[in-house]
Amino acid sequence: MEPNAQSGVQVREVVREEYELGGKTIAFEAGIFARQADGAVAVHMGETITLVTAVIAKEVAEGRDFLPLTVDVDEKMYAAGKIPGGFIKRESRPSEKAILTARLIDRPLRPSFPKGFYNEVQVLATILSVDFVNQPDILALNGASMALLLANAPLSGPVAGVRIGRVDGNFIINPNFSELGASDLDMVVAGNRNAILMVEAGAKEVSEADTIRALEEAHKAIIQLCDFQEHFKEAYVKVNPLPERMLEMPVEGLTYEEAERRIREFATGKLREALRNPDKLARERQEEVIEDETLEELEALVEDKEEYVSKILAKIRREEMRSMILKEGIRSDGRGTTDVRPILARVGILPRPHGSGLFTRGQTQVLSVLTLGTVREEQMIDGLGLEESKRFMHHYNFPPFSTGEIAFLRGPKRREIGHGALVERALLPVIPKEDEFPYTIRIVSEVLESNGSSSMASVCGSTLALMDAGVQIKAPVAGVAMGLIKEGDDIAILTDIIGLEDALGDMDFKVAGTAKGITALQMDMKVEGVGSEVLGRALEQARQARMHILGHILDAIPEPRSELSKYAPRIMTIKIPIEKIGDLIGPKGKNIRAIIEEVGAHLVTIDIEEDGTVFIAATDGPASDRARELVEMYTKEPKVGEQYMGTVTKTTGFGAFVEILPGKEGLVHISRLTRGRVPTVESVVKVGDKILVEVIDVTDQGKISLQALNLEYKGKAGS
Repeated sequence: MEPNAQSGVQVREVVREEYELGGKTIAFEAGIFARQADGAVAVHMGETITLVTAVIAKEVAEGRDFLPLTVDVDEKMYAAGKIPGGFIKRESRPSEKAILTARLIDRPLRPSFPKGFYNEVQVLATILSVDFVNQPDILALNGASMALLLANAPLSGPVAGVRIGRVDGNFIINPNFSELGASDLDMVVAGNRNAILMVEAGAKEVSEADTIRALEEAHKAIIQLCDFQEHFKEAYVKVNPLPERMLEMPVEGLTYEEAERRIREFATGKLREALRNPDKLARERQEEVIEDETLEELEALVEDKEEYVSKILAKIRREEMRSMILKEGIRSDGRGTTDVRPILARVGILPRPHGSGLFTRGQTQVLSVLTLGTVREEQMIDGLGLEESKRFMHHYNFPPFSTGEIAFLRGPKRREIGHGALVERALLPVIPKEDEFPYTIRIVSEVLESNGSSSMASVCGSTLALMDAGVQIKAPVAGVAMGLIKEGDDIAILTDIIGLEDALGDMDFKVAGTAKGITALQMDMKVEGVGSEVLGRALEQARQARMHILGHILDAIPEPRSELSKYAPRIMTIKIPIEKIGDLIGPKGKNIRAIIEEVGAHLVTIDIEEDGTVFIAATDGPASDRARELVEMYTKEPKVGEQYMGTVTKTTGFGAFVEILPGKEGLVHISRLTRGRVPTVESVVKVGDKILVEVIDVTDQGKISLQALNLEYKGKAGS
């Protein structure tokens, strides 16, 4: 890296390397963009480009004892040749997809930093170009690791990620949008050379055995990408030596050995007893009392006593909890490793919403509430993907009272958006298609009480709500969170983990599915060295728990209700020819407004799709029937031989024009008004008269000739 002779600015050599994986080429390019960031790399696949930068603080903020890692994804609408929607016309808060991608990156990176590294780190992935073939999220994930390596971050090694799809039984690495559309699996896997660290997946009832095979295929590809990252770093450093920098690593160790010995002597037995309390809040109160007693007992020994005593007690607590499980096979609430907490499932507890389900598992409780709406209420997506709207939405709320805490309500946090998306992914495979069930579906899961696995409780509560609402789902879905305790070769796999086991354990593995197979996965590992054999055991244990939970769901409601709630809109669909859409709408919307005004705007809504599908939603049966009748009248094509009671709209010297359908007129020639001759048209009919007519001809241009029926001339014959 030589300085420019004129400006004195350090100029970096541009390095670009390509690697083919699964028939697709991924390229890293560095040295051209963002040269003042500590690390920056542009990742290419096809014409999709993501720029990822990493900046690391030079010093640790005073008193910090955690890693402040921030990952953001910045979707630029220009990347897809779009102008942002809304009034402001510029990118503002991140989309749901951007937040979910940021979580995908954060989760495998965080455990890859060494314990005790507390420098602030920011990783920013900016999506610069999207070709609607290759997806930018996988590029961002791999680019984040590469940018950190170029920034000399103290990672344990490269972290890589791939997406796995399966089409016709064959696994595909990093499937494009088209391939993913035909896939029964959408799985993102991240890890390092030694282990899988993160899994996020949606599936169409894929078996446990096939899931393991997908994870194994993914890890093979991850190892190759890790090697490529190392190769790229070597190539880059050869022409761009990385500047040395001091990264402050706080020294971990015992500051007060005698104090720790005394704390252990005084508090270990008390903590061991508290950890066997099955009630979460009571256990936490016991632990607070133990900390206060320890501080009082050892006040003379410990300087900065509160912080230090808290750390030692937390260390003892973790050791005792893990030992109790590994050595005794007993968990804090008295369960064995494969036991599921007591379950209570109820439906129909809210009278006005269209469906509701209350699912309680131990001290975790979720109320899921469903609303049915029309197609116009589907969510519009202003993003960089191919999807422009969605008709099934799940939203997850985690209020502070659910854990007995006080906090400001500032809108959904990243965790709430991530959990909501996971539940949505788990349920989507069983939701009926729009042509079978033409409704927009929104479910809100309110966590009322939480002690672990609230997202999986939301899956169960949402299934109850769907069945209570009468949505004819393909099969009920249940979810369970699995945990892991690993000390050397000793391993315990835990079913239905509580918050304590999540916080102090080594794995959070959420599995949702039907009796037939898996529909969603989410896994985060905190340790390395866990292979497919352990994951296979966890999946089988989860399957058994899922079957147990499904039994409770079916006890509460054996099948979806046969009828919708009386408060839900009734929606019927009519298919009309595309060329008739204009006839139905009418000039400036005249016809469609006339239908709604006649039926009642408060009773009916009508939506017309580009393919000629007409959705009629009404809260009143007769109103719905009349609206359908009018739609059919405006779009009907008269045929020869059909009879209509029409209205005379105009008379001329040669005949009368009669409206037989809304917006459709035909001519009754003067010679066809009656059987004999008449002196004038007005001598038989006048404007506004209702007369019975029959269609006798329809020309290619759509002109209609009519014959009047049952009309008589009252004057002198032949005059």
